[in-house]
Amino acid sequence: MIIKDFLQSRRNNSFSIRSVLLLFGLIDQLVANMANPRTKTLIGESNSFLEVLEQVSHLTSLNRPVLVVGERGTGKELIAERLHFLSERWSRPLVKMNCAALNQELLESELFGHEAGAFTGASKKHIGRFERADGGTLFLDELATMSLQTQEKLLRFIEYGEFERLGGSSTIDVDVRLVAATNEHLPTLADKGRFRHDLLDRLAFDVVTLPPLRARQEDIVLLAEHYALNMCKELHRPLFTGFTHEARMLLEEYQWPGNVRELKNVIERSIYRHGDNEDPIEDILFDPFDSPYAPLEPHSKGVPQQHTIPQVESAPIVGPGDPQPSVHHFPLDIQEHLQQQEKDCLRAALQKAQFNQREAAKLLRLSYHQLRGKLKKYHLLSD
Repeated sequence: MIIKDFLQSRRNNSFSIRSVLLLFGLIDQLVANMANPRTKTLIGESNSFLEVLEQVSHLTSLNRPVLVVGERGTGKELIAERLHFLSERWSRPLVKMNCAALNQELLESELFGHEAGAFTGASKKHIGRFERADGGTLFLDELATMSLQTQEKLLRFIEYGEFERLGGSSTIDVDVRLVAATNEHLPTLADKGRFRHDLLDRLAFDVVTLPPLRARQEDIVLLAEHYALNMCKELHRPLFTGFTHEARMLLEEYQWPGNVRELKNVIERSIYRHGDNEDPIEDILFDPFDSPYAPLEPHSKGVPQQHTIPQVESAPIVGPGDPQPSVHHFPLDIQEHLQQQEKDCLRAALQKAQFNQREAAKLLRLSYHQLRGKLKKYHLLSD
């Protein structure tokens, strides 16, 4: 698709910025994959995403620290990989560390290493992540969880390229490019005294801000199809026939609070549950904890109630010569009236099915996940 768009622009003598960015992004991805075949592919055609790729491409030739900011699941680690494998450091180590995974004493030891006897249990010397990343790149995720004391040592490394192991007195020099990531707003944390202003100044030479998936509307189905194809390959299924129109609409309308990571999980789950059926994917399994059974109403005591699905009374057909009905025969807000009718039908179907949502979906001739979508829309999941 990228090459097709580019060639079409060439034929029309109308090279758009978008088509050029798409081609450069593809070239960068091919280079990164050659450096490390396990590098995950960055997929997207939205303008906001292409601008990020262009920014990253410019940063690869620099040795300055880079700060990557974005919500959880937006792909901060993938950006760090791209920065490393497109740089001159590609053949050297890329070392990763999640700062939230350890308490602060262990984190400092893991980053900078320690000498034997530095603390209780330190029976032998430990080489830290900075030394292991010498000549390459160190990626620090969840940077905002780092203590002020560890931040001070990190600042010294950025300024002078040196540090000491815990319990040691020898200064160690290493050549490491630092890429840090966070989903927090560091200037706010700095104002509250939880993050060093001077460290923030040194890290913020350039900040790569990743857009959330909800801001990349045109990328959602593209990503979904990519993950669906990969999952079919993993499951040894010969064919992926796409998504139905309704499923595509659900994917595009959902807000994706977990971003690309959540999308990947949702698509893989939906493909797996779809089985070997060759029909297009209709049911999107957003929440694996969804129960087909709605909770009992507070005062029902488990006693089933008899309900019928309400019928919508059609308005009389009025001919040209017939007297016009009074205005009170019609709802003042037709949209509100139709929504209320739909809510009544949903409630009645649930009650008739004794709150079994799958049975209620059959009564309404909806798929289970279409019903779930409507229940969420009208805030009826607790009914």
